Amino acid sequence: MGKKQKIIVGMFSIALLAMLTTGCGSSQQAAAPSKDVKPAETAQASKAPLPKVTIMVGGLEKVIYLPYKLTENLGYFKDEGLTVELINEAAGQSAEESLIAGEIQGVGGFYDHTIDMQSKGKALESVVQMAAIPGERLMVSNKLKDQIKGLPDLKGHTIGVTGLGSSTNFLANYLVTKGGNTSKDYTPIPVGAGQTLIAAMQQGKIDLAVTTEPTVSLLVSKNIASVLVDMNTVEGTKQALGGNYPSTSLYMMSSYVKDHPEVVQHLANAFVKTLKWINTHTPEEITDKLPKEYYAGDKDMYLTALKSTLPMFSADGKMPADAPQKVLEVLSAINPKLKDAGIKLDQTYTTQFVDKALQAK
Repeated sequence: MGKKQKIIVGMFSIALLAMLTTGCGSSQQAAAPSKDVKPAETAQASKAPLPKVTIMVGGLEKVIYLPYKLTENLGYFKDEGLTVELINEAAGQSAEESLIAGEIQGVGGFYDHTIDMQSKGKALESVVQMAAIPGERLMVSNKLKDQIKGLPDLKGHTIGVTGLGSSTNFLANYLVTKGGNTSKDYTPIPVGAGQTLIAAMQQGKIDLAVTTEPTVSLLVSKNIASVLVDMNTVEGTKQALGGNYPSTSLYMMSSYVKDHPEVVQHLANAFVKTLKWINTHTPEEITDKLPKEYYAGDKDMYLTALKSTLPMFSADGKMPADAPQKVLEVLSAINPKLKDAGIKLDQTYTTQFVDKALQAK
């Protein structure tokens, strides 16, 4: 072989070696996946992450809203591939306003807001219904319990509510009218819950209050107030309101639900798992999963309050069949205009996401 031929052969060998070492060989070699990457991982990496969801809750520390923080602490949001931010807000009405303004995507609040807002031209709907009763009590100051013994006696008094236009305000209005008076015969005072409500009653700013646990237990333990109307049991709710009154829910703008069904489905999956967890674990186990600051400095008292409230929570997250009509009746009693508002109850809630979550269990 001549010198020129040796040079050509050498150059060809170098080029062939370069092709092999840089992966520029056959198309089969180039397409072969790495042994270290599993097909599922490759598919997951190519899937776009779900958009962040911000949920404002009308009092995260209230027992009636425990499914929210519990879902976060159990890791169910994360399991569903969700990034959820929970924002605490003292009153449901403020959360409702933030939702309509587009500042948040969901509200942890009472179902009745969806009916109230439909009458005002805003389309909201409950996508997970977590409780069939309010979990609320009408508390009367011990200084006045000898004077205020029934609903007719509410006339002329002040009643503490979380906020004006809140669900506690709706319930206070209804109880006053049920006693034979009108909503103008008492004065609702926005005082929030917890220590702000307790201070307002101690200072004589309010005579009564519609509130929940653990505020109820704090009022009783401090000998500040007593229960006048109990809406924390099915029997008490039926006696006070005439039937079930669904409360704690996740409600969202109907437009968001329509545009983001995948996000809503994952949220429903997470909350359905939480409701099942609540119904299969002890109050002690539930309490241990919540922040210590929720105990209001007394874990034993909180545990007692939790035990009395747990029966309100749904086992499946579905809306009771007859409940929306009852809520409409209650709201119509305090706002007669609702009777002619043409409310479409089937547009104020949906069970499709919860149904699918239950089928997947």
